[in-house]
Amino acid sequence: MNKKTTKITAITGISIVVANMIGTGAFTSLGLQAVELHNTFSLMSLWMLGGLLALSGAFSYAEVGTAVKRSGGEYAFLSEIYHPLPGYLSGWISLTAGFAAPVALSTIAFMEYLPVNVPYPKIAGILLIAAITLVHSYNLKSSARFQNLTTSFKILLILALITVGLILPQGEVNAIDFGSSYFSEITSAAFAVGLIYVSYSYSGWNAAAYISEEFANPRKSLPIALVGGALLVTALYTLLQYVFLRHIPPAELSGAIDVGNIAVNHMLGKNAAAFFSSAVSLLLISGISAMIWVGPRVTASMAKDHKLWRFFGSKPGTVPVKSLWLQFAFSALLLVTGTFEQIMVYCGILLTISTTLVVSGVLILRLRDTSDRYKSPLFPLFQVIFLLISLWMIVFALMHNPVETLLGLINLALGCVAYYVDKIPKCRYWAKKD
Repeated sequence: MNKKTTKITAITGISIVVANMIGTGAFTSLGLQAVELHNTFSLMSLWMLGGLLALSGAFSYAEVGTAVKRSGGEYAFLSEIYHPLPGYLSGWISLTAGFAAPVALSTIAFMEYLPVNVPYPKIAGILLIAAITLVHSYNLKSSARFQNLTTSFKILLILALITVGLILPQGEVNAIDFGSSYFSEITSAAFAVGLIYVSYSYSGWNAAAYISEEFANPRKSLPIALVGGALLVTALYTLLQYVFLRHIPPAELSGAIDVGNIAVNHMLGKNAAAFFSSAVSLLLISGISAMIWVGPRVTASMAKDHKLWRFFGSKPGTVPVKSLWLQFAFSALLLVTGTFEQIMVYCGILLTISTTLVVSGVLILRLRDTSDRYKSPLFPLFQVIFLLISLWMIVFALMHNPVETLLGLINLALGCVAYYVDKIPKCRYWAKKD
């Protein structure tokens, strides 16, 4: 296979960001939030706050990414700004949860939205992940074409759904509700946990930072991809959730996973819902594809610095094929062993920790480095917003979801073990030599 890469443009960067962001969360997490939150303002506030969080992070990552100038996302950024250990742990998170978990979640949702019952759905899901991994194992040009095509379909489908949902009169029985107390809901633990679900739904706003070296002009293209993608998705998400609330009865919304399918069923009937289910399944392929593309770049970046991972590295200008299939293995494992909600919370907690450290790094860079690079506007407003919301989510997650939090801490402990094992001379000798 021809694995030699070419450079990509800002348009493909936006496509990667949008594809990473719009996935299972857009069509599934509203039902989980509606179990304990009922006020429409509360639910819409979640999605607008999630968009503000993503935009604040995008501005911060654009500044850090144009300063560090290396692919690998949090791994490269934290290693440069702080110390190799937090960088390594963030890379470990990306490898074991940050991309593998969303791939598994999107695959679960893909099977949920299929209009037919698939025998052995987990096996079918593993085969789907393997097929998309194979596409991205070829070369960067084929990856970009596949990604742009599937993302364009995704945006058109969501725009069509929003348009129809706004034009049609709202359902006689719907989830629009302003009766419950807005203040009591937004200050509750349920709101904070709901924001974790939303932050998962918005996860991917930083996707372009993982492949910064693959842009033709990173200084210009990276900020456009990050900020432009975050703004576009925020608008689509907010309108989409409002459409769902207008057309789904509260009893059917609470706890539901296939929220989009339920909404279309009420708007256009069962035949249209069956068609929509098929369309959403195809839509989710775009998100799976984007995460499969981006995630292995972290492992490949780690392989440049750590002998223990050297086997999964790749030569400059080539696709990291071994890293692609390592991520496939983690995704398949999570698909077989995890439940939807547990994976979502577990993944959200770990990702929030990593991104919080990167955004904090903007403050450090401003003190340490005055070189010419992209500068986040209104500094330090967006950084403070991001840090306050993120810390709030982490604290409530510790209290409200102790099991998932414990799993996250165990994962970090395993990452620490792997880091120090890599430092043992004998283990470094065992690893593949330069």
